[in-house]
Amino acid sequence: MQRKTLGRLLSILLLATSISGFAKEPLKDGGATTKEERKKEVSEYVKHHNLDTHDFGLYSYTGDDGKEHHVGFPLPVILWSDGLHVFLSSEFHHGEEVVESNGKYFALDTHSYKIYETDASGVINYDEDHHATNEKPLDLSITKSVFMVMVVSLLLFLLFRGLAKSYVKNGGNIASGPGRFFEPIVLYIRDDIAIPNIGEEKYKKYMPYLLTIFFFIWFLNLFGLTPLGVNVTGNIAITLSLALFTFFLTNFTGTKDYWLHIFDPLGNTMPWYAKVVLYIILIPIEVLGIFIKPFSLLIRLYANIQAGHIVLGSLIGLIYVFQNWIGGTLSFGLSFAISLIELLVALLQAYIFTMLSALYFGFASETHEHAEEHEGEVQHL
Repeated sequence: MQRKTLGRLLSILLLATSISGFAKEPLKDGGATTKEERKKEVSEYVKHHNLDTHDFGLYSYTGDDGKEHHVGFPLPVILWSDGLHVFLSSEFHHGEEVVESNGKYFALDTHSYKIYETDASGVINYDEDHHATNEKPLDLSITKSVFMVMVVSLLLFLLFRGLAKSYVKNGGNIASGPGRFFEPIVLYIRDDIAIPNIGEEKYKKYMPYLLTIFFFIWFLNLFGLTPLGVNVTGNIAITLSLALFTFFLTNFTGTKDYWLHIFDPLGNTMPWYAKVVLYIILIPIEVLGIFIKPFSLLIRLYANIQAGHIVLGSLIGLIYVFQNWIGGTLSFGLSFAISLIELLVALLQAYIFTMLSALYFGFASETHEHAEEHEGEVQHL
């Protein structure tokens, strides 16, 4: 019973910690006096939280001197503009200072958190839509998202390396240590995702990618629920890159029958002159489907994770908006419930991305025999 109680307390502490990640830079009751002003401040805060910045901000506070102090750690800024410029993001002082490097001046736009070239005064010009018009250097910086991608990549390498070593050590019978937790997941991906969708003959060549993409997305989603507040899979550039990997693997490993199904979907079911009119419609649809599949992957992952962070941040912000015990208690209760759902969503989105990738690989690995069976089923229907 003591172990169960301790486990429940640790679970509650973990969820409370994840919720606190959205409040690492507390909202200040400085200028906002009306509820509408506080709503606007919460909206701006949630947008800022979901941005990919050049530093990790843990929390901030206002000192006795009246100045705002930020606690966190900077990341390296790497820019290319008539030469290489390398410095720490802390030199920007959260957008308050201009950085001089090799005769060039750079400023951080506090609205978009992008870096622009400027002069010694640090002026950034904007157009009517409030978009910066300054020259933008080539930004190769290590942002929060890039840093967490590196961390998760290293973590996956150590995890699978340890899992493989434990198999060898135990004669290939059973994993030991942390591998006992991850082994059933690996077997599930193999037996319930890869083999049913790809087939026993060809699934092995896709297994490394399927395992990597599942754990990579899952771990990144979980890190996004920690006080670090890194919204990596809520970044459309990241989900686009992941979807492109699936896209290239699907089409570069596609068999002759896979491409015949795209450009000759009706096969020998009717004379060629009878198929001409149908093919004017069918072939463009099949070709369009090649690009729709990865697009659906990237949008689904991006939209679900981004929406989860926005909803959770907004619910926590309601505590500041209401500023009373009833509203604060209800907001915290809803935030706690959404955090539970987000833990499930983190796993579910990794599963869906992996499942659909395996399904697309199965289409690409289609053989002539399977194609004939499929055509027979269509004719029967």
